[in-house]
Amino acid sequence: MTEPAQEAVGGITTAAAEWPAVEQLFGVRGEPSRCWCRFFALPGAGFAATPPTDRKAQLKDKFDGGGPAPGVLAYRSGSAVGWCAVEPRGCYPRILRSQVFKAAGAAVTEDDSGAGSVWSVSCFVVAPGHRRSGVAAALLAAAVDHARANGAAVVEGYPVDPAQRPKAGPADLYQGTLGLFLAAGFDVVSDAVPGRAVVRLQVG
Repeated sequence: MTEPAQEAVGGITTAAAEWPAVEQLFGVRGEPSRCWCRFFALPGAGFAATPPTDRKAQLKDKFDGGGPAPGVLAYRSGSAVGWCAVEPRGCYPRILRSQVFKAAGAAVTEDDSGAGSVWSVSCFVVAPGHRRSGVAAALLAAAVDHARANGAAVVEGYPVDPAQRPKAGPADLYQGTLGLFLAAGFDVVSDAVPGRAVVRLQVG
């Protein structure tokens, strides 16, 4: 099941991602064009051993596999200006092995009600010139709707708390900020790692 595009809010519309727009948004320079949102999907040395061209091909395969899109896009004036990756948590083995996740312990396993029931918001990309203008909030709302429409019971995030990590720069905030998730109704289930949280929203 795929949810329809959301209506414009503040000039922003959102929809389940489509590959051509993702490819255009990520471009050919900068971290998105090198990572292709594969960092959490390739555990251990796998990420470093995989060249960007292969990472790009792996993300494209996600769109060609017949399943739900692996993320959502935000648009302004018809152009993609933001991306949020959201998939079943099992798609992100690096998250499962992370210190933040392990430190949360039972808080992130006790509500798991079946395969695919917990979806993870793992990454935000917002185009230069569109940051701090509501794009990330629109993306998170769309990610929640996308996960719910495709069978999620819980949506989970792993944001940074800038109040505890004041030196965190844009490159450190790609998983979103704690305030962003709290404003969207998420609850903190673990803050065992200072400056990092695990947050959850029940959706099913």
